[in-house]
Amino acid sequence: MLRVAVVGSGPSGVYTAQSLVQRSGVPGVRVDVLDRLPCPYGLVRYGVAPDHEKIKSLQQNLRAVLEDERVGFVGNVEVGRRGLTPAGLLELYHAVVYCVGAARDRRLGVPGEDLAGSHSATDFVSWYSAHPDAAGDGFRLDGRSAVVIGVGNVAVDVTRILARGADELRPTDVPQDALAALAASRVREVHMVGRRGAGQAKFTTKELRELGGLDSARVSVDPADLALDPSFADSSALPAVNRRNVEVVRGWAAGGGPAARDGGAEAARSIRLRFFLRPVELLGEGGRVAAVRFERTEPDGAGGVRGTGRYEEIEAQLVLRAVGYKGVALPGLPFDQNRGTVPNEAGRVLRDGVPSPGEYVAGWIKRGPTGVIGTNRPCAKETVTSLLDDAAELARRPVAADPIGALRDLGHEPVAWRGWLSIERAESALGRSLGRERVKIPDWQGLRAAAREGTDRQA
Repeated sequence: MLRVAVVGSGPSGVYTAQSLVQRSGVPGVRVDVLDRLPCPYGLVRYGVAPDHEKIKSLQQNLRAVLEDERVGFVGNVEVGRRGLTPAGLLELYHAVVYCVGAARDRRLGVPGEDLAGSHSATDFVSWYSAHPDAAGDGFRLDGRSAVVIGVGNVAVDVTRILARGADELRPTDVPQDALAALAASRVREVHMVGRRGAGQAKFTTKELRELGGLDSARVSVDPADLALDPSFADSSALPAVNRRNVEVVRGWAAGGGPAARDGGAEAARSIRLRFFLRPVELLGEGGRVAAVRFERTEPDGAGGVRGTGRYEEIEAQLVLRAVGYKGVALPGLPFDQNRGTVPNEAGRVLRDGVPSPGEYVAGWIKRGPTGVIGTNRPCAKETVTSLLDDAAELARRPVAADPIGALRDLGHEPVAWRGWLSIERAESALGRSLGRERVKIPDWQGLRAAAREGTDRQA
């Protein structure tokens, strides 16, 4: 039997497990999918916005893999704690594939970034997604104006959630405290700001168009921003996605599109898209952010931008930065600080430039934070191909007969699949008690208690 541990139960981890059991020529392959959370699905559960039900339905595909008899879910186990190191994992499994993503958001690196009211978009997403690591005191939404810095899909998501009416979120699994805070929000203007033009923005067209489909908000674009971008007048040379983005933004700038229909003027909130502005300082008042100072940029002719020495300020009582992610070093694994990835060759972990037997990576920790959810599938297949090429040699090494028992001996309390099913039942019951559909449990204590209840019932 070939025993493989996959660390991380998001799309890259589950696709890795799926590829292993589907393509393995080794009799009796067994895959344990480990996660530090007692819940599976990674960013599909905790990163996809609650109103994106079609994308969240991907959980059903991931679920089918985790319910395969050759695959086991092992939640509530964190590598790097209670003596569980990469070297220790290799004593339990013939091979380990790390699919731990890119957990840290990039900072702006400007004065005032740590003022109260300034946050990463990652933290905001964790809050409305009920991640148990989210700040317990939530977010203050009592100011009139919010600034979202970034023009990728995460920026679009948080902009949409800030501008969407709470009644539209009530049927989703957004936690009750976040729903109440969004219902009481006094934010009326949301500025989404990028340092480059609409033709270089990273959001996808579908995400962008959703801003114009909100009943509760009206989108506007400053034509002066767009005039700075040569590709805006003639977008024919742009890639297809960027060209479609420009067409959507052009419609808003001209006063057309769904956001500018007659009823749109009555919208409760406004979304203002701004381009060619680079944040240089967050300005405070009484210890809280009050505005963001931007420098006007312009194309430099080489695909980037340069500063012009002209500045403007945008009022903001809430600032969310969405300027990218970085991988985080896992103690015991080699790490490239510049790229934020584990050095690898076709998924094989490299130690001092040499493949390390039995250690592999897939997903963002392998290639960096690029691509969409589907990009993880071919990435996982490449890694699995490398692992299976090595399988005959790996299977010769003796490993623990009972890796889950060994984890318990180290002091871990693994949550098996039945524990996760118990969490699902508890969240459905919570939703019913609140007159809603399923509502997520937002804290570690609640999740673990729900998991234990299911385990105790079936013990």
